[in-house]
Amino acid sequence: MQSDPVRNSVNTVSPTTDSLWYAAQTLGYPAALWRLPNQTEKQFIISTDERLPRVTADLEELPAGFVFSPFDNLNSETSAPAQTLFLRADLQASFSATGVTSLTISSDFLAEQIQQLVRRSNKSAANYDQPATVSADLTDPDEQTRYLRNVTAAIEAMQRGEFRKVVLSRTKRVRFDQIPRVTSLFDKLCARYPTAFVSAVYLPETNQVWLSATPERLVSVDQDGIFRTVSLAGTQSAYEPDGTPKRPSEAMWSQKEIEEQALVNRYIIECFKKIRLREYVEEGPKTIIAGNLMHLCTSFTVDTQQVCYPQLGTVMLRLLHPTSAVCGMPRDQAFAFIQQHEVHDREFYAGFLGPVNVSQPEQGPGPASNLFVHLRCMKLEGDTATLYAGAGITEDSNPEREWQETEMKCQTVLAVLN
Repeated sequence: MQSDPVRNSVNTVSPTTDSLWYAAQTLGYPAALWRLPNQTEKQFIISTDERLPRVTADLEELPAGFVFSPFDNLNSETSAPAQTLFLRADLQASFSATGVTSLTISSDFLAEQIQQLVRRSNKSAANYDQPATVSADLTDPDEQTRYLRNVTAAIEAMQRGEFRKVVLSRTKRVRFDQIPRVTSLFDKLCARYPTAFVSAVYLPETNQVWLSATPERLVSVDQDGIFRTVSLAGTQSAYEPDGTPKRPSEAMWSQKEIEEQALVNRYIIECFKKIRLREYVEEGPKTIIAGNLMHLCTSFTVDTQQVCYPQLGTVMLRLLHPTSAVCGMPRDQAFAFIQQHEVHDREFYAGFLGPVNVSQPEQGPGPASNLFVHLRCMKLEGDTATLYAGAGITEDSNPEREWQETEMKCQTVLAVLN
C-alpha cells in the first residue's frame, strides 16, 4: 500500500540526472528524461511498472506521466493509437542548471530505494571519465542501393496514381568502443539543439534506450487550454558549402519541397474539417532552423476553451497519427507501401512521445501535455546504436537527393556521438 506522496523532498535525496538514470537501470524501472524546446529545465520520471501498460493515449484521462508510441499503432477497429506505452510518474524530478529544484516520489519504499542508489552512483561517478566513441560502422552495405530502389518504385507508383506522397526511411548502425553514458549524450543533444524536443527513454522490457532531438510538435495542450500542432516538411542544410550559416529569410525552396509541405498543411486542415472545427489560427509557412537543417513550417493554434472543445488534443492525436510527414497521402495506401518495401521495423521511430499532464515550471503553473513526432532518433542496445531517418517522396523526387537528405538527418544524432 502506498503512502502519501513525498513532496519537494530535495533534502531526502540529492539526485542528479546521472544518479536517477543509474537508479532506474539498476532497479529495472522504465524512465524518461526530457527537455522541451527553447527551455533549460530538464524533467525526469521513473515508473515502477514491471511491464508498461499499453494505452490509447487519452490526454484528458491519463495521470501525470510520459507516453511513448510506436509508428505502427493503429487499432483496426477504432483507428486509435492503442499500443502507446505509458510511463506513470511514480518519481518526478525537475532540474535547473544548478541542480534538482523539485522531487516528488509516490511512496516511502521507492524513496528509500532511490536514496540508496543515488549514494552508490555518486561514489562511482568517476567510472564515466572516458566518453564512448564510435568505433565501427555496421550499416548494411546494400542499404543505399535498396533505398534508391524503393524511392524509384515509389515514384513509379505515384505516376500510376496509386498515392500522392510516401515517406521512406532507412537505418544506419554504429558500434561504440564501450557502452555510452546516456545522460552525457542527452546533454550534448540539449546543448547542440536548443530548439528541439530532446529525450531519452529507457525500456527495460526490451533493454533499449531511445535518444532523440526532434523538431516536430505533434499536439500540445498547455495549462490555459491552448492547442498547438505544426506541419513540418522540406529539408535543406542550414549551412553553405563553406560552412557559413544560412539566413532563414534567404532560404531557397524548390517546387517539390513547397508542395511537400503544402500536402502536410492540407492533411491537418482536413483533420480540422472532419471534426467541423473552423476557429483555428494558421501561421506560415516559414523557414525554421532545426539543428543542422532547415525546414518549412506552418503552425496551427486553437483556444480549446473558446471553442468549448476540451478533448481536442486527444481527438487530433488520433486523427493525425501517423501524419503525412512520416507516412504519406493517402495514409492507408502510403502505409501499405511502407510495409511492403521497408525491410526494417520502424519500432518507435516516427511514432510519438512526450509528457502528459505534467507541470513544466518554465511553462507556468498547472499541468500540460506536449507530444512530438519521434524523429532524429537513435536506438541504443548495449554498445550498438541504430539511427533512423526518412525523406518525403513525391512524384518530383530525385532518388539520389532523397538519400542525401537521410544522410543529413542522420548527422543530427551522429554529430554528438564522435
